[in-house]
Amino acid sequence: MLRYLIPKFDRADLLPMLQAAAIGAVIAGSYGILHDQITYSISPEYFTRFKFDQFAYANFGVGDRVFVAAIGFLATWWVGMFAGWFLARYYFPGCSHETAWRNVFRAIGCMFLVTFLFGAAVYGYGLSLGPGTDLSTWQPMLHSLRVEDGTAFVRVGMIHNAGYLGALVGLVLAILLVRRSPVA
Repeated sequence: MLRYLIPKFDRADLLPMLQAAAIGAVIAGSYGILHDQITYSISPEYFTRFKFDQFAYANFGVGDRVFVAAIGFLATWWVGMFAGWFLARYYFPGCSHETAWRNVFRAIGCMFLVTFLFGAAVYGYGLSLGPGTDLSTWQPMLHSLRVEDGTAFVRVGMIHNAGYLGALVGLVLAILLVRRSPVA
């Protein structure tokens, strides 16, 4: 158990593993920017009544769309950083760096695809939510935030939650599907 808590790896692998974490952070942050631009179009209230308060420290007064982009980056970069680090920790030890990088990028692609599919599937489901949909579990939040379009707000909330779940499932699938190859 201790080897999982305090992993050992070759010093030559440390820089590429840190690079993979940084690349993962940039990719996830970029995904978050685009994701939040799209979901802002679906429910501006999700941001103006909820996310803007959570990320008030990042509002530099340059417009809502820029603020939404900042929120998207700040809410997702860390997922990519951890994913990049874990993928690199899995693929670099015992592999050539060329093979390890190829596997890391294939795994990131798999993770990206699964995350996107989870969000798209939940968006599709969210479209089925009509005016008669029971939003009682969301009602306390909708009421306290004085949300006017509860259906759109709930759609976006579900899409955001699906993104994090999709990233986790994508990471697990990536590790299971992208095979490690030892150095020849």
